[in-house]
Amino acid sequence: MEIKVVNVSGEETGAKVQLPESIFGIEPNDHAIYLDVKQFLANQRQGTHKTKQRNEVKGSSRKLRKQKGSGAARVGSIRNPLFRGGGRVFGPQPRNYGFKLNKKLKQLARKSAFTYKAIENSIVVIDEVNFESIKTKNYINLINSLKLTNEKTLLVLPENNKNVYLSSRNLQKTKVTTASQVCTYDILNAGKLLLTADSVKKLEEAFAK
Repeated sequence: MEIKVVNVSGEETGAKVQLPESIFGIEPNDHAIYLDVKQFLANQRQGTHKTKQRNEVKGSSRKLRKQKGSGAARVGSIRNPLFRGGGRVFGPQPRNYGFKLNKKLKQLARKSAFTYKAIENSIVVIDEVNFESIKTKNYINLINSLKLTNEKTLLVLPENNKNVYLSSRNLQKTKVTTASQVCTYDILNAGKLLLTADSVKKLEEAFAK
């Protein structure tokens, strides 16, 4: 699949980039996407939820009344879960929600996500993105030049660029990542995928490993 390359002003440069079929033209696997996104969201959970069990709440452990003869149900301490202020039965405890996925499955999920973006014609290739200074206005001008003002965008750079990253950080509908760190969730969550000519080559190298 060939895509015309534009500059940061949104003007066509006359060059074209061939998107590799091995990444942008495969048969999408929806189940692989589901598992990868599920893992990503699971890893975002802190898992610090906690309630106190009966051995942790405040209160005496003295038996409230004798076992028999009162005519009422037998009870133990005031920390019984049936009483107000007692411990909670089977309450949430701190845990890790993450789970393991194989490397090949995660690669398949990312390729499937890239393929969907190619099918939707939601990919824009820019010749180069580099800012001389850290200014949010620089990134806003880039988005406006590409006529993507109201779009949720993901910019994939070939390598870390501090000026570009920090310039985009305050904008809600934008995210900047690198070819080696891009994930399935971010690809699907973006309305438009912004690539540079060099990041396409980096993606080929990353998926070849």
